[in-house]
Amino acid sequence: MTLHNRDVRQDVRELGALLGEILEAQTSRRAFETVESCRTTAIDYRSGEIDSREPLVAELEGLSPSRQRIVARAFTTYFELINLAEERERVRSIREDSQADELEDSLEAAAVELADADPETVREVLDDVLIEPTFTAHPTEARRKTVKAKLWEIATHLETLDERLLTEKESGQVWRDVDAEVTSLWQTPQVRKRQPEPEDEARNVQWYLENTLFDVVGEVYDELADALDDEITTPPAIPKLFEFRSWAGSDRDGNPYVTPDVTANTLERQRGVVLERYREELKRLSGVLSQDGDRIDVGPQFKASLENDCEDLPGSARTASERYPGEPYRQKLKLMRSRLERVGDVRPGGYDDAEALLADLEIIADSLRDNGAETVAEAHVDPLRRQVETFGFSLASLDLRDHQQKHTTAIAEALEREGIEYRSLGEDERVDLLTDAILQDERVIDLEDTDDLSEETARVLELFSRLADWQAEYGVDAIDTYCISMTEEPSHVLEALFLADQADVVSLPEHSGLDIVPLLETEYALSGARRIMGTLFENEAYEQALEARGRTQEIMLGYSDSNKENGFLAANWSLYKNQRRLAAICDDHDVTVRLFHGRGGSISRGGGPMNEAMLALPNSTVTGQIKFTEQGEAIAEKYGNLRIAERNIEQMLNAQLRARMQALSQPHEDVPEAWLEAMELMADAARTEYRDLLESDGFVRYFEEATPIRVIEDLDLGSRPASRTGERTVEDLRAIPWVFSWTQSRCILPGWYALATGLDAFLADGGSMETLQEMYDEWPFFRTTLDNAALSLARTELEIAAEYAALADDDLRERFFPRLSTEYERGVELVTTISQRDSLHTRDWFAEHLERRNPYVDPLNLLQVYLLGRTHRTDVEERTLRLTVKGIAAGMKNTG
Repeated sequence: MTLHNRDVRQDVRELGALLGEILEAQTSRRAFETVESCRTTAIDYRSGEIDSREPLVAELEGLSPSRQRIVARAFTTYFELINLAEERERVRSIREDSQADELEDSLEAAAVELADADPETVREVLDDVLIEPTFTAHPTEARRKTVKAKLWEIATHLETLDERLLTEKESGQVWRDVDAEVTSLWQTPQVRKRQPEPEDEARNVQWYLENTLFDVVGEVYDELADALDDEITTPPAIPKLFEFRSWAGSDRDGNPYVTPDVTANTLERQRGVVLERYREELKRLSGVLSQDGDRIDVGPQFKASLENDCEDLPGSARTASERYPGEPYRQKLKLMRSRLERVGDVRPGGYDDAEALLADLEIIADSLRDNGAETVAEAHVDPLRRQVETFGFSLASLDLRDHQQKHTTAIAEALEREGIEYRSLGEDERVDLLTDAILQDERVIDLEDTDDLSEETARVLELFSRLADWQAEYGVDAIDTYCISMTEEPSHVLEALFLADQADVVSLPEHSGLDIVPLLETEYALSGARRIMGTLFENEAYEQALEARGRTQEIMLGYSDSNKENGFLAANWSLYKNQRRLAAICDDHDVTVRLFHGRGGSISRGGGPMNEAMLALPNSTVTGQIKFTEQGEAIAEKYGNLRIAERNIEQMLNAQLRARMQALSQPHEDVPEAWLEAMELMADAARTEYRDLLESDGFVRYFEEATPIRVIEDLDLGSRPASRTGERTVEDLRAIPWVFSWTQSRCILPGWYALATGLDAFLADGGSMETLQEMYDEWPFFRTTLDNAALSLARTELEIAAEYAALADDDLRERFFPRLSTEYERGVELVTTISQRDSLHTRDWFAEHLERRNPYVDPLNLLQVYLLGRTHRTDVEERTLRLTVKGIAAGMKNTG
């Protein structure tokens, strides 16, 4: 059976040819020939036909500014199209492997493993698992929304050509539409002319939730149910396994533009979107459930439910009866649509919450099953039930986040008016004061009285004041988590609890409407985890809040800042051992830990395959609940296509089911003490080398001169500033532009620097290569760490990086670039030796990916270097430089 009509080479070839035709038509034959010359020269160098890039450099530098812009635009557009071709190839691979029953990490494979366990264990695994992808507004998506919309249309046309049997005429019509979209894409500005606002970012996240994830969730549950039915005689009921969350529109850390009004608008818009989707689904269901009421017995429960609705909504009931006489299911569905329309309305009769809608759907499903329509319920009602369970009335629950210093300052200012000098108190005194204030019945401060307070303090108090209103309007589940950045003391957590208490969001011991989540991201915080969390768990006020939240403590780990502070190897080891430490602390206090992994899109910020990361976590941390961030271009890559989104969710669920079952059978993995000691030695040496690099005199200036950081800071990628204070230090710079800059220069230092130093320190201390190879073969953490470093090493191009290094002052270049090169080359040697393979590539498709892209990224890099070296750039050159950043990001399929 042939599933597809095309392959990736055909897509690349034909899209490239089409772009060439459009380029010539929209510019000139001469411009087309210029682009072709740059392309073929770059390929000739990569293939060994010529031994220098000088002809390409000379051609690019000799072009007029307008012609340089055309070249940059051509290669940028090419990558946008080739990314679609590779996405289509990924879909082909998924479908073909599924057809051949060869799909790895499938739900069928997970069901086979579950079938080996006793029924009680299977039920426990399913009950424990809850996966919470959390979408953030971090500014790493370099493409405009308008550009993404056009690419979506082109991708849809490619799917039609690939998966449908078309006549020549029909195929020609589809290609005409592709031609039209690519032409429009060419004529559309690639670079934003304004900085996106927080609500733009919230709408972007909302798009993926509404248009892909809402549709695929039910299918994933169906697949799991089918897989369990095939493997287990009496499979247990499948509980809720997924919940989607978002920071877009609610993450205030470092972003002054995320106001309470932005959060309120996001809550309202998301509720409106999900309710409209439910109304659409009920309308579709009405077309299916056309059963004749005279031929079936809908049952007493259904009759009572319908009668209650008729009493509550008499006008809608008359309309339903007239429109659907004798069709009870359709009448019920019409009334359900009316109830959805009244959610948040002044009119009575609306659903109070998603549970009420879910109850109505269950009544319909039970009635259908009682009438022998099991397949109708399974095919049409159950998927909608899963959607309601997953998305509720909020689409995605919002997490609030802010920096701990904002809370400390706000409380100090507010308490000063009450005669309390909070600033002068020591840590223990602050804990005691906050505890007493939370436990007493009377309020200590008036959140609404912000006269004579600083603007920043007024913003903090207003947020907590409005939080109570939001929970009353949209439900506690819509916005029930508060994350505290840079948490380093127990008082930082109690400050958020105190403010929530003053807002009546918390009323102990009966109620706590907030999960308070410390974000541990510095070495000081991670190493002091027992001090921080132990103090909180033994604190009377916090213990009551924890009890009210089911004794589950969410703790966020910051991958990005940990890497920027400590380097790749030391950060990974610190995160691993501190996860084990946190699990032990929670276990000591009879608390269930839910780790929130603050992962970025790139390897150096915790990126990489999520399913592999799940399986590499310490067993003691795998309680079943897991939460992780999804950021920037990774969101588009994972969730922009329905089939790829479904596959990603399937792989996550496969990994978490297996990881939880493994954790139940072996709560603490058996890692040899010698391996732990080896990692400690390697991490210490790597951290020392990494910190020495960052703290070397002149390194920050080298970073400024040898990467496009200044350009990236000025790009309108996101609503949040690139640095926390505007100062030029590595510590002050946010992790995203730090990684983005190195990625652009093809020296992906944050993903591998000091790895070789750490490994060599172990070997120099008497360790053997055989031990490292054994660790790689048998320890998932070590294997995943090295494989991720291998990806960063493979994407690094030192020849191109040398061109950027040449922009730096001669002394700086001679001091730093050889040091980076030596570490890189030794890293490649060690990783390939330890993994016992000939290349860094772990997958054949990745090698093809690099081979296809590298020659086309080179001209953009070389043009960027030339423009960065210009002391005075014209407006056209400035726009071209910004465009090269977009193009390289598209070519690398990675930013920060």
